[in-house]
Amino acid sequence: MTFQIVVNLIISFMWMFLSEDYTFVTFIFGYILGALLLLLLNRLFPSRYYLAPIYKFFVLFLIFIRELILSNIDIVKIVYKRNPDFEPGIFALPVEVEKDWEITLLANLITLTPGTLSVAISDDNKQIFIHAMDIEDKEEAINDIKNTFEKAIMEVTK
Repeated sequence: MTFQIVVNLIISFMWMFLSEDYTFVTFIFGYILGALLLLLLNRLFPSRYYLAPIYKFFVLFLIFIRELILSNIDIVKIVYKRNPDFEPGIFALPVEVEKDWEITLLANLITLTPGTLSVAISDDNKQIFIHAMDIEDKEEAINDIKNTFEKAIMEVTK
């Protein structure tokens, strides 16, 4: 990965020098050109493309925004019902992420989503205890979190 960054910087400097325009814009254009060339030649390098985690992080961010909007809509529906009938509860989410920062990120994404709150993490870091404002089916809630946030975090860190 470091080799790819160095090659991309060399390509961007070469572009700047060959175009005889020594501005930041020319450097950035050369950097983008080098990134595209490295993407096309990615199969020649033993490691994965070095900008792939940035793309995956952007996908994680979009997933969070989508979940944030959908959960806000659900909370508004609950709040504005004439006779609200919701079932709050706490459930344990078994996690597959292993590193401390991955668990922290997952817990924070859950907490930042309206209607849910990460209450605690087990001592062995294998479960996150979550309070949900309205939980009808615990298995569905677990699968939703695993298929959105946890899956996206695992793709970023691979």
